[in-house]
Amino acid sequence: MSKGLVVTAVHTGSIAEEMEIEVGDRVLEVNEEKLNDLIDFQFGISEDEFMLLIEKKNGKQWEIEIEKAPGEFLGLQVEMSSQGLKTCRNNCTFCFVAQMPKGMRSSLYDKDDDYRLSLTQGSFITLSNLSEEEIERIISLHLSPLYVSVHAWNPEVRARMMRNPQAGKLPEQIKRFAEAGIAVHAQVVVVPDHNDGEVLAETIEQLGGLYPAIQSIAVVPVGLTRYREHLTSLRGFTSAEAGQIVVEAELWQKKFLSLTGRHLVYYADEFYVLAGREFPNFTVYDEFPQLENGVGMARKFITELESVWELLPNQLAERHVHLITGISAQVFFESWSQRLMARIKGLKLSVHGIRNDFFGTSVTAAGLLTAQDIAHQLEDLAGEEFFIPRVMLKADEDLFLDDHDVKWLEEKVNGKASIVENHGVAFLEHLIGDSLEVGRFE
Repeated sequence: MSKGLVVTAVHTGSIAEEMEIEVGDRVLEVNEEKLNDLIDFQFGISEDEFMLLIEKKNGKQWEIEIEKAPGEFLGLQVEMSSQGLKTCRNNCTFCFVAQMPKGMRSSLYDKDDDYRLSLTQGSFITLSNLSEEEIERIISLHLSPLYVSVHAWNPEVRARMMRNPQAGKLPEQIKRFAEAGIAVHAQVVVVPDHNDGEVLAETIEQLGGLYPAIQSIAVVPVGLTRYREHLTSLRGFTSAEAGQIVVEAELWQKKFLSLTGRHLVYYADEFYVLAGREFPNFTVYDEFPQLENGVGMARKFITELESVWELLPNQLAERHVHLITGISAQVFFESWSQRLMARIKGLKLSVHGIRNDFFGTSVTAAGLLTAQDIAHQLEDLAGEEFFIPRVMLKADEDLFLDDHDVKWLEEKVNGKASIVENHGVAFLEHLIGDSLEVGRFE
């Protein structure tokens, strides 16, 4: 018999709680169908009536008949798979996990490459470890959309960069999914002298030719830390190279807009910062399909700020807030801080661009900062408030990458932390201490 799936959460007030299902119980079957993973479970409970076979923690089995109204949720979360997650079989020359120091929490070294996580959480996968059975399952169940790390369309280049001959099968896999109507969001991590230039142009052209199956293409620069001993020698982009990529970006976006009605290919904010260029207009990002990939965050933030600008108060009680960010966003926040202080009397903002000594100074994104670096570079805040962007923290535990929590940081800098969600309206609401219900960004 299948081991079933362990219950990881039961929502308060839900049907599952009413049925006395508890965390640690196992869901063995839905409608007498054994469960191997979350996909089986989700398909099984998609109807308004179904039967669950639950094994309690004491070993007793319960049969529970569920009836729910259309749109009502069961309120039950289960583990992804009874066999564990599929892990990455590649040995990419640019792998970020391979560039991390020892001694961090174990989950940071996990290299998952599981299509089920791609479907349910938007994790990027390489397709290099998919079996024929799994490909057929994706197609037959129409598991869509998938998020795929492409990197290079050229099979030889991709296999060489990922150090896996199976990686060269990507073009045929992508085409097969496209023919079956499976939507794909693609990302290309660009490494200078490896998959830029003509290789990148071919990759974008081939992917774009598969629209509408290819729903978006994100182009992001390689991330390099100081922990690259015994690894392939790689370099980052120069400002001039980033500028050329931005010029090419505009050409591709105009081409795809005329062909598809969408810009289709989107470039990481880091390219524009490095090139010293303005971020593209809001419309260039369409509906921001790859926001979590660092693509369009700055423009979305700006648009949200502007959408509620006229709703801001003219004055506040004297307040000093410290804004914590990465080096790449420092100039951006300093500019907006000046505008906000001119707009709201009584508000004082101090921007702290934190140098990433932990991973190396070439890493400039806020999301990769550690509590240690923040603590070492902030002065005594004398009880004043500082903002921590949510992107710096592990979502469910409020831990930084170095396993220190927010309370630890508060004690180190003698300040009071506020965790701010990653959008402009939330940022302003924290600043003024009030909600901005009208004019929210959509």
